[in-house]
Amino acid sequence: MRIGHLSIDDDELVERFVRASGPGGQNVNKVATAVELRFDVAGSPSLPEAVRARLLAKRDRRMTGDGVLVLSAQRFRTQERNRQDARERLAAFVESGLHAPAPRIATKPTRGAKERRLGAKRERASIKQGRSGRGWD
Repeated sequence: MRIGHLSIDDDELVERFVRASGPGGQNVNKVATAVELRFDVAGSPSLPEAVRARLLAKRDRRMTGDGVLVLSAQRFRTQERNRQDARERLAAFVESGLHAPAPRIATKPTRGAKERRLGAKRERASIKQGRSGRGWD
């Protein structure tokens, strides 16, 4: 499975097929079409250390305490389409960890911006003072 410049082996993915819930009638009761895909993010040799750290740092409810990502796919009627959907969602998750966020650079407001802000604040205060019928006593 190719994700960007990464390649994840199929033997790293654990797929389990279970019966889907929800509407579907007799087909849902008979056929195990839902897919539960497990991918060990913490122990995967395919992931670079930086990507692994970013993915594990995410607060994702699909991630277990051991660092295993569990995806459940049951949107479609066929097992193959659910399997494909789970793999696409895995690819999107790993893709989100490939790009390092740009570091935030702290900036200070300019002196002119501070003056404009304080001037607007004084103006609003004088407007509100005028509403009470009294002046600046």
